[in-house]
Amino acid sequence: MTLKSMTGFARADGVHGDISWYWEARSVNGRSLDLRLRLPSGFERLEIGARGLAQEKLARGNCTINLGLKRETGQMEIRLNEAALAQAKDVAERARTLTDLKAARLDTLLSMRGVVETVEAEESDEAQAALTQALLAGLAAALDQLVTARASEGERLQLVIEKQLTLIAALVEQASAASARQPEAIAARLAEQIARLAETGANFDPDRLHQEALLLAAKADIQEELDRLRAHVSAANELIGSNQPAGRKFEFLAQEFNREANTICSKAADLEISRAGLELKTVIDQLREQVQNIE
Repeated sequence: MTLKSMTGFARADGVHGDISWYWEARSVNGRSLDLRLRLPSGFERLEIGARGLAQEKLARGNCTINLGLKRETGQMEIRLNEAALAQAKDVAERARTLTDLKAARLDTLLSMRGVVETVEAEESDEAQAALTQALLAGLAAALDQLVTARASEGERLQLVIEKQLTLIAALVEQASAASARQPEAIAARLAEQIARLAETGANFDPDRLHQEALLLAAKADIQEELDRLRAHVSAANELIGSNQPAGRKFEFLAQEFNREANTICSKAADLEISRAGLELKTVIDQLREQVQNIE
């Protein structure tokens, strides 16, 4: 299974009768699925079907869908405006009465503005339904292309994330194997600290001092953080292999990665562990940027 990105662009063109059209769909990362439809006037009937198609094919992302239309050869009808003709006839007869001129000819009346109108032919319900079906089929094709584009970008994204997870795992093992975490090194460091305090001449109880030193050593131990980081790496790899949108879970894991790395840095009492912790934070920050774009 390949991760899917939320970034992509697609365009699908088509023709139905005397109408040519195109759909454009573009998407970027977002917290949820946010659809913005831009439809020409008179085609608002497409909105419900268009939204349904987008929700079937996309899980997350800010997606803008635009429909462009052009009528190549419009079907026109010539209509007689009978009310306008009657008014024109009345005006002509009144003018003849006032001027004693000849009656107006029919061609003169028909040439008056508004008497004869050229209008676009109205489509039947069947024709509108056929056009709607063709347009939605075109949108489905555009959305399929968008899904393919997002999957292609997701493949590139997955390679980057897998490298980052591999590096995180290596840094975890580097911190785990740090010489300062070996029992002999811990014992030597505790003995040195106790001896240094005893040399001050203060009235310390050696047994109590030893107990406090052991307690501080336990608080500074990073084994739990390392174990949790290993578990997070395993969970992230399982997400990559899943068949479901993984973006939200990846974002949560990235936060958990960061929390453990911060704790390691705060506990680090050795330069080697501190360096490993800082490198972990750097890689995890890069991981957090990448997972923001996973669907």
